[in-house]
Amino acid sequence: MSRLTDHNVIIAKEIIARYPKKKSALIPLVHLSQEQNGYVTNDAMGHVAELIDVTPAEVYGTASFYEMFRFTSTGKYLINVCGTMSCALMGADALMHHAEETLGVKAGGTTSDGLITLQHAECQAACTEAPTLQVNYRHQYRVTPESFDQLVAALRSGALEDHIPPHGTLGRTRQRIPADRAVGATDPDAVTDGPKWIQVSPE
Repeated sequence: MSRLTDHNVIIAKEIIARYPKKKSALIPLVHLSQEQNGYVTNDAMGHVAELIDVTPAEVYGTASFYEMFRFTSTGKYLINVCGTMSCALMGADALMHHAEETLGVKAGGTTSDGLITLQHAECQAACTEAPTLQVNYRHQYRVTPESFDQLVAALRSGALEDHIPPHGTLGRTRQRIPADRAVGATDPDAVTDGPKWIQVSPE
């Protein structure tokens, strides 16, 4: 489905209720839509916009800033191969070529079975462990062509399903906050005093 399901609309409304302004829920709702569809669809962005009273352009403008949101169909597993300096020096280019040959797709493509999408990535903040890649943002360190092939075989066999959830899944347990435990954030428009950390010196 493209728009949020009825079940996810209920979750979306729970999320929106945590914030003093609806639009503050934009990013969590985009995550919810990506978890549902595997990527962020145009219809989902329109639906999110309706729920928080903004335009679809505002949803896209915010979501497109973040690397973890994808706007095209994505495999169950997204493999990002780091190509920044440390990884490049340790063979990331050769690793990417090997990955393309193994998977039968170029970077940016998805395997014919829809299981794996391959793409380049910028620094993954693990320079001492180069070359690195991520599978649905879970790190794999010091990857060799052989260990890459073993990883792909494990993904295809389902051996890693307990460790790596499908693309878009943030967590296996959804956060629930009872109303009496909410933070009680104040609507920014209702704030009239200066920030508490600014001390005004007496005259």
